[in-house]
Amino acid sequence: MDNTCSICRHTTADDRYLCEGCEYRARTWLRGMPGQAALLQVCLQPTAGPAQRGGTGRAHSPLPLDLRSLDLLGPGHPVPVNDPHGDQTGGVPITALLAGWAHYIASDVPAASRDAHGTARIERDRYAQAWPRTGTGIGAWSTWLVRYLPYVVTRPYAEVMYTQLEDLMARIQRITHTQERRTVKDAPCPTCDRWTLIEREDSPHITCEACGHQLTPAQYLAHRDHVMPPLVQLALLMQATRQKESAA
Repeated sequence: MDNTCSICRHTTADDRYLCEGCEYRARTWLRGMPGQAALLQVCLQPTAGPAQRGGTGRAHSPLPLDLRSLDLLGPGHPVPVNDPHGDQTGGVPITALLAGWAHYIASDVPAASRDAHGTARIERDRYAQAWPRTGTGIGAWSTWLVRYLPYVVTRPYAEVMYTQLEDLMARIQRITHTQERRTVKDAPCPTCDRWTLIEREDSPHITCEACGHQLTPAQYLAHRDHVMPPLVQLALLMQATRQKESAA
């Protein structure tokens, strides 16, 4: 196992398959899943609109539900079923995907118990159970997965889980039209000198979109305080020079 993240290829600890940034992003997706599900409930109603064939009415009767939202909120299998006729229009529903991963992770975690003296012991011949304490809804499974995420990032299947969560969020956001906030920072990148440093709400780092260099918020503030005053002075000097040339 090397010390690069399986997703973004940034350096990470030797015992991790995902870096802290990708773990943070996966945790953000999981914590936001109940809110996204609520938005999907609102989006269940079909959109109204005129027919697209030149008439004044609909070309056909409207469906009673938005099938894209129904695909995500309805029941389903943890993995896509065989679909030789192309009848399955969506992917794995939210609850099925989250529950499927919870049961898979639990089957990989040795169970723990306490003996009569209160000493915790690992039972190598028995495994944990994926039963959230607050039910079996989207919020409960999301909370369970967040709790086990520090373990997941040390396992070889972490990349697959991350990729499936990323795909799930993309499917949801195409319907809800929600995107993580992005802020372009004032200072240039300390590595490539381009003004492409981006802060995202689903990332703990400020990342250069040109070269991939990452800074913590504290590192960015120190960098900005170092480079911005001379850059501002240079910009003011250039402006004053242009004004003199224009007046001459």
